[in-house]
Amino acid sequence: MRAVIYARYSTDLQSEASIEDQVRLCMARIEREGWRLVETYADRATSGASTLRPGYQRMLRDAQAGRFNVVIAEALDRLSRDQEHVAALHKQLGFAGVRLITLTEGEINELHVGLKGTMNALFLKDLAAKTRRGLEGRVRSGKSGGGICYGYDVVRAVDAQGNPVRGDRTIDAVEAAVVVRIFEAYRTGRSPRQIARMLNDEGIPGPGGRPWGDTTIRGNTLRGTGVLHNELYVGRLVWNRQRFIKDPATGRRVARLNPPETWVVQEVPELRIVDDALWTAVQEKLTGVRESPRVAKARASEFWKHRRPQTLLTGLVHCGCCGGPMATQGQDYLGCSTARRQGTCTNRKLVRRGAIETVILEGLRERLMRPDMVAAFAEAFVEETNRHHKKAEVVTRATARELAEVERKLDGLVDAIAGGLRSSSLQRSLDELEARKAVLEERIRETAAPRPYLHPNLAELYRSKVAALTDLLASPEDGAEAQELVRSLIERIDVRPEGKGWEVGLIGAIAEMIKLATNTEAFVREPLRSSVKVVAGVGFEPTTFRL
Repeated sequence: MRAVIYARYSTDLQSEASIEDQVRLCMARIEREGWRLVETYADRATSGASTLRPGYQRMLRDAQAGRFNVVIAEALDRLSRDQEHVAALHKQLGFAGVRLITLTEGEINELHVGLKGTMNALFLKDLAAKTRRGLEGRVRSGKSGGGICYGYDVVRAVDAQGNPVRGDRTIDAVEAAVVVRIFEAYRTGRSPRQIARMLNDEGIPGPGGRPWGDTTIRGNTLRGTGVLHNELYVGRLVWNRQRFIKDPATGRRVARLNPPETWVVQEVPELRIVDDALWTAVQEKLTGVRESPRVAKARASEFWKHRRPQTLLTGLVHCGCCGGPMATQGQDYLGCSTARRQGTCTNRKLVRRGAIETVILEGLRERLMRPDMVAAFAEAFVEETNRHHKKAEVVTRATARELAEVERKLDGLVDAIAGGLRSSSLQRSLDELEARKAVLEERIRETAAPRPYLHPNLAELYRSKVAALTDLLASPEDGAEAQELVRSLIERIDVRPEGKGWEVGLIGAIAEMIKLATNTEAFVREPLRSSVKVVAGVGFEPTTFRL
């Protein structure tokens, strides 16, 4: 029986040794059962309310691939505290033919999923209520409700009993001066974007040491975020302005505003940085901008509810100068968002999206998988695969020899038992040899792998498929599916100004290209890539490709 262990602890405040303790206890159970440990999965300082955990997701993928027969964990809440996630996990493992056993509850069945899942969900709800109660008490005493904002330092102290005192803050004189500069600059007519560029040009680090951005300064009026809306700078601590709800589809937290009557407001004059006159002037100007006809019209349209449709290049294009994302600017242009919002990049040119799409499709069809590139790849790939196969064959031969010896001994024991010989030691030897035989047979099955086959006309097959996809992109019925297929071939696009034109660098995944061309899963296990660059003129006619 092939077994795996899953272990998790929740926060950085817990000891990392918890993982090792869980693994040790689970390993003892595996040894008692006589099973074979094939993998250990662990997630450190990760909440059990979400399944977006690397170890957990890897365990599910391996279960679907049939790599093991049983999962061992200390308790069901180590795998998940969410009732829905527990039920889904039970179904997924059951479909894969994998048993789920915990040291606390035993083998998990439908009864455990219902009762234990409910108990864990109630535990999370109760824990959240107690945490909120504690935070509210801390805020009402003038202390921080969690986190630290720009302009302040955390005060680290202990009480008479040696326990840490949490929530105290003090003004950071250097950062406080920057806060005042931001307020003064905005009052005198500078925009948040201009202020961000000014601070970045002077090399002044922003919150968390990151560059300044316009949204960091402007923030959101209703949520009270951003430097210009932070009431703590006038000695007023506001808590419970918003709450966070977890999106069940993505597992991410989404902010929701609370009614103003539920806010907790506490005066903390010792933390004031900005005087009332400056604060009032800035707030009046922010209100004027918010109530201007242009902003009011945009807000009335509720533009934030309307997601822009994903284009062929959404999320794939990056600035070749700084590596930042290229974002939509205007109706059909892309520009470096880092240059626009932070001013830390010198690439201020705009490029037409349609022109880039034309070059990318040309690169995909004709350049990224040229016959000579495919031939070189195929030769190197087969050579590397053969090397791995030779190594595996050595292991397989040694395992086969041991298996033959085990079978010979088993035959001798069976003959002895058939001849009337009986003893407890004989039966124990028989059981041990049977277990060893099963392990060796499983090892041979895992080592065996088919040799890859790459079609000799792979480049032509791929080119014809991409040409067909290009035609489908214009189809209203099949355009969305074709767009996703084309996007799967592209890992990254780098765009850099080159004279009067642009240099476009395209990186694609060879495994996806082979899969598209052959209609089969690619044998590529490592993230092998192919890249090509094109220098395009003003009209974006490809002139030369740089490999």
